[in-house]
Amino acid sequence: MPHRTAADVALTAMAPVAWGTTYLVTTELLPPDRPLLAATARALPAGLLLLAVTRQLPRGRWWWRATMLGLLNIGAFFPLLFFAAYRLPGGVAAVLGATQPLLVAVLGAAVLAERPRPGRILAALAAVAGVALVVVRPGAGLDALGVVAGLAGAAVMATGLVFTRRWGRPDGVSVLTLTGWQLTAGGLLLAPLTLAAEGLPPALDGRAVGGYTWLTLAGTAVAYALWFRGAQRLPAMQVSLLGVLSPLTAAILGWIALDQGLTLAQAAGFAVALAATALGQLPARPGRVRAAVREPKRRAVLVGD
Repeated sequence: MPHRTAADVALTAMAPVAWGTTYLVTTELLPPDRPLLAATARALPAGLLLLAVTRQLPRGRWWWRATMLGLLNIGAFFPLLFFAAYRLPGGVAAVLGATQPLLVAVLGAAVLAERPRPGRILAALAAVAGVALVVVRPGAGLDALGVVAGLAGAAVMATGLVFTRRWGRPDGVSVLTLTGWQLTAGGLLLAPLTLAAEGLPPALDGRAVGGYTWLTLAGTAVAYALWFRGAQRLPAMQVSLLGVLSPLTAAILGWIALDQGLTLAQAAGFAVALAATALGQLPARPGRVRAAVREPKRRAVLVGD
């Protein structure tokens, strides 16, 4: 793997690792039963902070593009994620979320003309199986609305990733600026929904302030900037496969910080999911890349003739 690509993968992987801390922070530090407040408190302050730092607003068509990306990546994804988590016990929501690379493969072929390699398709399937072994508990129930919400959440996030890569960013606009636009748009869409569903926020103690601060800065502002950076530099399916690191990180933190047990099946699932994610990052063979480059040239000569 070229040095630059390896560095891009490593930086992008830091985003789902940071997202994987959300479960522990939410259960141990934040007020209970306030999922939409947590989502809004993550997105809106982070977006406004980045806007204050970059001091640049969208222009022209980027007003609606930033709003659309903010809706897909933040405003719609967060509520669907939390709704599925509440309706689906035993980590089923995490398994549905792990299907995102398969959805990206379909959307990427249609929107980006990125044909996924068979190896990455197999890696995505193995990752889903591995995550299921790690997080699904015996007797986990299936709720129809929860399943729909989980799949819809994976779909909107996959769509956001694909269009983030398709549209790139305007000339002279940094990744931090584009991230700020999306987080602000998503947060503004979440705020009225949060007030309507959960009312005004409660009084916060020091633990809650610390938890929200972590989620806002590390778990959102930094993490999404790294994620969107990766989406513009790496193939969409390669990026989406890194998302598997989020439930794996959550499981590791649960084992360490919450003293949750680790079964042999969970250990095997963890190894399978991690190996699948790593295999999904391998670049195409040079021979295949050269063939792909030569083919358009051959067609160009025929057309010219």
